[in-house]
Amino acid sequence: MAVGEVLREAWELYKRFLLQFFLTAFVVFLILDLVSALAGAAAGDGAGAGLFWGLIALVIGVIGYFWVQGALVELVRDVRDGRADRTVGETFQAVQPRLPALISAGLLAGLGIAVGLILLIVPGLFLLTIWSMIVPAIVIEGRSAGESFGRSREIVRGNGWNVFGLIVVTFLLVGIASAIIRLLFSPLPDFLETWLGGLIAHSLTVPFAAAALATAYFRLTASEPASADARAAAIEPAP
Repeated sequence: MAVGEVLREAWELYKRFLLQFFLTAFVVFLILDLVSALAGAAAGDGAGAGLFWGLIALVIGVIGYFWVQGALVELVRDVRDGRADRTVGETFQAVQPRLPALISAGLLAGLGIAVGLILLIVPGLFLLTIWSMIVPAIVIEGRSAGESFGRSREIVRGNGWNVFGLIVVTFLLVGIASAIIRLLFSPLPDFLETWLGGLIAHSLTVPFAAAALATAYFRLTASEPASADARAAAIEPAP
């Protein structure tokens, strides 16, 4: 798997279906970034208010973040044939049954990676790499939360350095783009800067990161006996 080719394919998908990618992220981050801005504003009103809004932001953020990640991966699967067959609402509905598994696996992976980074850094980066395909494994293959960890490692095996390089380059690009977008909103009052700056930055950059990882998934599984599309078709409920 060549990092440059994955990024090029992801960029072409992103450009061609920019509206779909943007709207898919926008409808979730509209709420997530609003709650985050409210939590930040409430923090200055007292410890009680800050804690209350902080907990609300955490709960909504966890659910919303993994839902949008799953929806974006599903969107990549939908548009790889050159057309978008689902509306934004239909994309989220398709992923909804997988949401419990996405949240469970995401929280466990996040905890493991965080501990690894705190302790020695290298273990955290290793886990970040081998668990990078958890979301596609759950959304596209219908794996359970527990199965997704082993499946992700299986997908990455033999391409660890390339996948790690893809993660580093992708998140550097996303970080730089996000910082520039947020800077454009800096003249606004603090609350609007936090909300609108975060909303637009997330809606434009998070889809590209999801597209890059989903594209890598399809390339890494392309040579397997059962294609990703065949597995996906097998788990989709009959109409």
